[in-house]
Amino acid sequence: MNNIIILIWTLCLCVQGFNGQVTVTQTPSVRTVQIGESVTINCKTNTAVGNCNGRYNCMAWYQQKPGEAPKLLIHSANQRETNTPSRFSGSGSRTDFTLTISGVQTADYRRLLLSEFTLFW
Repeated sequence: MNNIIILIWTLCLCVQGFNGQVTVTQTPSVRTVQIGESVTINCKTNTAVGNCNGRYNCMAWYQQKPGEAPKLLIHSANQRETNTPSRFSGSGSRTDFTLTISGVQTADYRRLLLSEFTLFW
């Protein structure tokens, strides 16, 4: 069997925004899955996070390859970036957020980052 380890690391930018500081936690920090399996990563914030319609804190998932800057996968909790494969999906609101990878591939061996950011417009 081909196993890969998905390293999940939650990153909180702790931006002082409309709702103050938001702390993001996720456990366990390491998941082992077989290629082709689906995996769901659950994260929780210490305070409710807005829906990005206006001046709110929003949630985003990033994927980081070793030695490279993080790449945005999903913003506003569930909106995939243009080049994000459809096997990645995000969901959640308020304090509970998830990232699902349907059919993990070898290329998914990366660090996944969940980040709070503040959106202004």
